[in-house]
Amino acid sequence: MLEPTGPLPPEIYWRRRALAIGAAVVVLGLIVWFISSLGGGNDEPPQAEPAGVVSTSSPAATPSSSATPSSGNSTSGGGSGGTSGGGGTSSGASGSGSVATTTAAAPAAGAPAASNQCADQSLAVKATPDKPSYRVGEEPGFTVVITNISSTECQRDVGAGLQQALVYTLDDQRIWSNTDCFPDAQSDLRTFKPGEQAGFTVKWSGTNSVPGCADERIPVGVGSYKVIAQLGELRSSPEPFNIT
Repeated sequence: MLEPTGPLPPEIYWRRRALAIGAAVVVLGLIVWFISSLGGGNDEPPQAEPAGVVSTSSPAATPSSSATPSSGNSTSGGGSGGTSGGGGTSSGASGSGSVATTTAAAPAAGAPAASNQCADQSLAVKATPDKPSYRVGEEPGFTVVITNISSTECQRDVGAGLQQALVYTLDDQRIWSNTDCFPDAQSDLRTFKPGEQAGFTVKWSGTNSVPGCADERIPVGVGSYKVIAQLGELRSSPEPFNIT
């Protein structure tokens, strides 16, 4: 059946068959190329992620704070001042979460302030001499009492650096403060329930002083004086006493 038949020589028929087969191969190749170009024409090269952008997810920092008050802290030096206190507890708050960011979080500048801090109007402060009259050379003692006069529980730093006892003459000349020569920045965070008090004792050497303790300290003379307690900007009413 493959042998060509007809009036023409067999070579003519073989040439026709070769041309037909070649044309069919070319057409089939063109069809395959066209289908391939249609199928892959919509492909796009993958886009590179822009440099310098980083996405991270990390749990947020969980701040917490707690303080345990001491039952009897005291500070003294040369008979110029001392404090002690008792009572009160503290509680801390915490929180957690997740945050996505493209940059690293900056560290906190400091410890977070208590969310329920006692405002000045929530507290009352009072200083009381331990007796109404002292002899020259005797060291007067004062009791400083801080009271929560509000109806809600709150916290306040009552450290010695913020808690002062000041002595004045009756005509308001400043004589002495317990923080002049012995400043103490140590924190003492207390929790005050409604009506709760914290008491501290302060001793005075009976000499004058100035902030920074720069001047020579001289014993005060006979006369009438008054003591005032101060916590931050909160001041007590003056309480009089005498040196004889």
